[in-house]
Amino acid sequence: MGARPRIAALGGGTGLSNLLRALKDEDCDITAIVTVADDGGSSGRLRRELGVLPPGDIRNCLVALAADESLMGTLFQHRFVDGDLAGHPFGNLFLVALAEVTGSFDRAIEECSRVLKINGRVLPTTLDHVRLWAERDSGEEVCGETQIGSGAGACVRVWLDPVPTAYPPAVDALLAADMVLLGPGSLYTSVLPHLAIPEIADALQRTSAQRVYIGNIMTQPGETGGLDAAAHVRAVWEATGGALDAAVLHDGPIDPALIARYAAQSQEPVLVDEERLSGMDIRVIRHDLAEQGDVVRHCPQALASAICGLLDVSRSL
Repeated sequence: MGARPRIAALGGGTGLSNLLRALKDEDCDITAIVTVADDGGSSGRLRRELGVLPPGDIRNCLVALAADESLMGTLFQHRFVDGDLAGHPFGNLFLVALAEVTGSFDRAIEECSRVLKINGRVLPTTLDHVRLWAERDSGEEVCGETQIGSGAGACVRVWLDPVPTAYPPAVDALLAADMVLLGPGSLYTSVLPHLAIPEIADALQRTSAQRVYIGNIMTQPGETGGLDAAAHVRAVWEATGGALDAAVLHDGPIDPALIARYAAQSQEPVLVDEERLSGMDIRVIRHDLAEQGDVVRHCPQALASAICGLLDVSRSL
């Protein structure tokens, strides 16, 4: 029997944590590489008040990979509602406290991983403190993940200030992987910020892994308004210097009532146009990825099926 396939997943936000839930019960070795540019909510407050790296996306990924999400997962996601701690999830405070006790944020993640008995690894993409900037198609430049997402229209590029140094274990994970996943998640605030780190972009060029973008199902205000699947894929393809082998895109029905509800929030389904995708020399996998429910999001089982199918193909070559 061969070694377990090694998957490195780049992302942030709820997209990455949902992907990890899809994969953690599969026979694979998972490394989540998480952005640290979040400046909203509890993470933003802790950044401003304590000068720490934002813990929220890290926390969500740790919980997603936890062996038992019932009690410890509930504890880490518990959000205080009263007093000075209102709005803070317990897990964010736990990570910040661990960072103070151990002397480093990466050590805090390691210790928290042991507490939660996670199936895999969670790594920050960098340990540097950075600000995320974006340029919109109007030419406007916006600073901060929150401000980017609260605007209108589409972005054309993002960058980090100052330009950070990649966390070395994250680079090592990309070089050692059999498959690298980019997304699902906010294109300009969760996926592309990784590629604004020179060592990460270089590792994607050098790795022998199959590099796969997982597309979003709906557009996002302030980031991808009006963009189809080809525009999403091209943004990743260009940011990686063409270091992209495949794209997994949603192709299936969405409840019309949900489409109408999302339209009221300036969101629409990401349309797939095969002809517009054909010029990038990548494999396009169309899959019904939408979960049935009252929100539009990726179905973990469908994601796992699509990814494992690609793994099986690559390992048979």
